[in-house]
Amino acid sequence: MSGEKGVSVSESGQEDLAEVQRAHWQQTYGEHPGMYGEEPSAPAVHAAAVFRAAGAREVLELGAGHGHDALYFAREGFLVLATDFSPVGLEQLREASAAQQVADQVTTAVHDVREPLPLADASVDAVFAHMLLCMALSTKEIHTLVAEVRRVLRPGGVFVYTVRHTGDAHYRAGTKHGDDIWEQAGFAVHFFPRDLVDGLAEGWRLEEVHPFEEGSLPRRLWRITQTVPE
Repeated sequence: MSGEKGVSVSESGQEDLAEVQRAHWQQTYGEHPGMYGEEPSAPAVHAAAVFRAAGAREVLELGAGHGHDALYFAREGFLVLATDFSPVGLEQLREASAAQQVADQVTTAVHDVREPLPLADASVDAVFAHMLLCMALSTKEIHTLVAEVRRVLRPGGVFVYTVRHTGDAHYRAGTKHGDDIWEQAGFAVHFFPRDLVDGLAEGWRLEEVHPFEEGSLPRRLWRITQTVPE
């Protein structure tokens, strides 16, 4: 399963890693309910402003977890479809949506982003994904996912996502799995080089690649905004 940058992980090895990661996240959410707190992430606050300026009403969040960002979007008046591959995290999201009285604005769906998105073509206004694309996904899977995001977005629709990049302190630290995927403390991360960001924006209008830091390490990330041309 190991390899240097540019060496692809075998399909069976990638599937094994993905299943290990799914189990790890299930356990983590179970042991630490609401682990990210109730306040939205800074990228979600930014995304809400971008979505509002674009006239968006419906937001799809990929990798919503227990929902601190999805719930923020709902409180801001958006209709939200929150997806994650962890039923445990989504159950916590549903409980919180009821407690915050926004349950009628939030729909959840258990979904693995390695599979096609369960939505019709051109059916949503905006998509948000905070550090979802830099999980244990191969470069090929990331390209396929972004193509799916484009498929479900309406013309003029906005995609805001964040990823840890190769300038992060954890890049090349821990266990290597090839394809710029490195694992520390049980969490596997695909660190993005800039050419991957540019490749994912082909055929889109790339609005912004904004560097920022998050957490106490700190993690070093990019916040990317791209739009489907009208």
